[in-house]
Amino acid sequence: MADHQGLSTDPIEDETTRQIFGLYHDRMRAERSTPRSEAPGGRDGGHDQRMRAIGPETGRLLHSIVSSRPAPRVLEVGTSFGYSTLWLAHAAKQAGGHVITIEKHEYKSVYAQDMARRAGLEAIISFHVCDALQSIRGMEGPFDFVLIDLWKDLYVPTLEAVLPKLANGAIIAADNMLRPGSEEVRVYATTVRSLPGMRSLTLPVGTGVEISVYDTSHAA
Repeated sequence: MADHQGLSTDPIEDETTRQIFGLYHDRMRAERSTPRSEAPGGRDGGHDQRMRAIGPETGRLLHSIVSSRPAPRVLEVGTSFGYSTLWLAHAAKQAGGHVITIEKHEYKSVYAQDMARRAGLEAIISFHVCDALQSIRGMEGPFDFVLIDLWKDLYVPTLEAVLPKLANGAIIAADNMLRPGSEEVRVYATTVRSLPGMRSLTLPVGTGVEISVYDTSHAA
């Protein structure tokens, strides 16, 4: 897989956890080798089996950010089948932090929870199955790191929901910023870069990651 290039240092040293990532990588290779098709009700009906996951290179990037922060409180919006969740949880474990992850469909969260248990990371993660925007608005902040990786038309609403919950110096990562033909990600990039106190750039890692750092002292 192309995503293995670039950030080549592998921070996953535990063999059991590496094996779980290997299972994910096998599934990703199989998915990408077959024609793309959408199951009926894939978005809202709970039948979509595609992982739509970040690649290993993006995982390593996020891991390096999260693991460098002291006891980070991490929020992931879009668990899917849990691949990115395990990258975040492994990093949070190293740094003494915790991950809260939100997924709309229970069958995806159940899969992710099983993989987290098998990887020995279940204690680091709180799984929520719910509507993301409603859940975020009811959560108590602050968060030190947020990953936004769900349907692209929800990127800006998610940003607006998490903004009041951010710690000073918090980092927001949004995936799929360089996928062609997505007006929603362009709108997100314009929106996040226009926010007071936000410094943001797109990194050409994986399918493109927007990394935004929030300085609350300049946010008013």
